[in-house]
Amino acid sequence: MNSAFNLYGILACFLLSLSGMQAQTLEDPEPHFILLGIAQDGGYPHIGCDRQCCSPARADEGMRRYVASAALVDPESGTWWLIDATPDIGAQLALFRDLTDGAYPMVPEGILLTHAHMGHYTGLMQLGVEALNSKSVAVYAMPRMATFLGTNGPWSQLVAYENIVLNSVVADSAVVLNERVSFIPISVPHRDEFSETVGFRLITSAKSYLYLPDIDKWHKWDRNLEDELESVDVAFLDGTFYTQNELPYRNINTIPHPLVVETISQLSAYPPEVTSKVVFFHFNHTNPLLWIEAVRTKIEGEGFQAGQQGKRY
Repeated sequence: MNSAFNLYGILACFLLSLSGMQAQTLEDPEPHFILLGIAQDGGYPHIGCDRQCCSPARADEGMRRYVASAALVDPESGTWWLIDATPDIGAQLALFRDLTDGAYPMVPEGILLTHAHMGHYTGLMQLGVEALNSKSVAVYAMPRMATFLGTNGPWSQLVAYENIVLNSVVADSAVVLNERVSFIPISVPHRDEFSETVGFRLITSAKSYLYLPDIDKWHKWDRNLEDELESVDVAFLDGTFYTQNELPYRNINTIPHPLVVETISQLSAYPPEVTSKVVFFHFNHTNPLLWIEAVRTKIEGEGFQAGQQGKRY
């Protein structure tokens, strides 16, 4: 009886191990992309806002959203890269760990920076000796951005203490991260007080992505948006404001971004296989795509997507 019991136990363990092996085999080993935040630089809810837009998120923590950022993940090498270092970086690293069941290092292999506005680089300070005290994290930045970080405190201390290592990149030149993952910085018109502004074309062995959180207006760009969409599988586009009437207490013309309704109108003549690639994100707290489900449903009915924090693409 004991022998039979032991035999049964051995067989059960064997079958269980096979099941585990099968699960690992079926897991997608291809590089992929995870949105770690979808809000504009101030996050959601927005500091100091008690209006209708932010009240739901103050009442329900499940509605809160981090500043726009993403993870580019390569399961085969067990490495990942962070796109933009936001004020929410601590929570976003924890979110990434939870979403991936701790399968990757807490600290990314590198960080790709789009520009020097508050929501896109200030999280770097959390890598310093006062906090994470990281070791030689590669930071990829355009030349002005790299000079700004290297010559202005507290960022220059991160360089001096080798918490980060600056890697200057050039627009339209590919940077190879490994044999499956590379990226190309793409210059875009924006408020460039301290640095250039770029988006990224991210190229992996599985898919290609366009990551573009900030741009003034599509007609100011020296590229054709439709051509860019056709060249990638997924396009994360600036969706800061939904309509012109969103900021009655500020002059929205001083904060130029392509309105979501403008982008949809511009692309309306294109077939669904093109428009379905568009994922709007980088939402200002006033943007109803953050807090009104019916508005999200509306644009999805028109063939577009609203970015979802924590979703894999």
